[in-house]
Amino acid sequence: MNMQTTPAFAPQMPHSLDDMQLPMVMMQDILLKTMFRKACDTVSEVAQALCLPIPITQELVDMARDQRLLEATGTLSAAAGNEMAYQLTDAGRSRALDALAQSEYFGPMPVPLKVYEQQVKRQSIRNIQVTRDQLTRAMGDLILPDSLLGHLGPAISAGRSILMYGPPGNGKSSISNGIRAALGDRIYVPRAIEYSGQVITVYDPIVHTAIPEADDDPNSLRRARRADARYICCERPTVVTGGELSLDMLDLVYNPTARTYQAPLQLKSTGGIFIVDDLGRQAESPQALINRWIVPLEENKDILGLQSGEKFEVPFDTLVIFSTNFHPNEIFDHAALRRIFFKILIDGPSQGDFLKIFALVARKKGMPLDERTLIYLLKEKYPTIDNVYANYQPVFLIDQIISICEFEGIPYQMTPELIDRAWDNMFVRDSKIIK
Repeated sequence: MNMQTTPAFAPQMPHSLDDMQLPMVMMQDILLKTMFRKACDTVSEVAQALCLPIPITQELVDMARDQRLLEATGTLSAAAGNEMAYQLTDAGRSRALDALAQSEYFGPMPVPLKVYEQQVKRQSIRNIQVTRDQLTRAMGDLILPDSLLGHLGPAISAGRSILMYGPPGNGKSSISNGIRAALGDRIYVPRAIEYSGQVITVYDPIVHTAIPEADDDPNSLRRARRADARYICCERPTVVTGGELSLDMLDLVYNPTARTYQAPLQLKSTGGIFIVDDLGRQAESPQALINRWIVPLEENKDILGLQSGEKFEVPFDTLVIFSTNFHPNEIFDHAALRRIFFKILIDGPSQGDFLKIFALVARKKGMPLDERTLIYLLKEKYPTIDNVYANYQPVFLIDQIISICEFEGIPYQMTPELIDRAWDNMFVRDSKIIK
């Protein structure tokens, strides 16, 4: 697996206006809106705002001058290396205002959807191969049976959908995070994409973790940046949703005031992971959510709609992980289960793994182990719950004992009496409440 972005991943800079593959009118409008909104007046400043090479920006400026939308101010900007400054003419200002009335979007020039699709293929999550050693390291301190790693590894490398199910408290969410860590490398995320003259913003600092890159010299006509600046180099994204997930969150988000679109969650997670945690706790039924994913899961493409009603396809290159505490047969029909490629049971630990987890947590938290107390826990307490172990229980019990010790003003210690007090807080007593 590549732990660094390979040069092939980096989108190449456009070298001419033809390389942009955008409508000329759109590019001119974004140029004028950006100069109007950001008050930038030199070619280098405009190029930085548009995330374009200076030569292409100069072409746009020259065309706008020819159409009398821009004019040179006749002064050189000392702050920008004695560059010529430009300003909007009355006609340019009028056109900028008309363009803003149609869409408030300005700034980085968008990437055409068909161009972005090619970039998605170059950095596809399905190109990643994960080994057992890499997955084991990514899981950190999680103690997992080898058989479980044997199921997870092929699922991750396939880049297909995964359903993790099993009783609560056994680390399904932590395993999902470990899968993200196993990916390890980087991709390029577009700031915005364009389809049918509409701009859709994709990069989201909440979802995407940008990798800092060296700044270019803004005064250089030959920029050092190898990658297209309309993209941002990021870690592979991870989108995590839970009970709040609704079907409308999977549609384009339209801002009627700004008249702009924002990408839905699954498009933002392109090249990364989309985790649906606590499946079955959403307002919509799990069956309805899976029905929405049928086309993306089977055909690696999603269908989105504009306000006009026009539908269009976008790439779906996402490892979808569903996590639930319900048995799959309780929430899905057989057709839905068939469309989920990997179904992996995340069960509670064996007694041996439970003890390993208990010892690991105790060491981390500074709690001395006591053999007599551990025997008491295993022989007296766990038989009352049919010896059902869960991964969360060692942390819970040790945290409870620490709280008790601190309250009582005694050194950290483990005794059967303290185990009894901690155990009482782990479960709710099955008794009636007299009102």
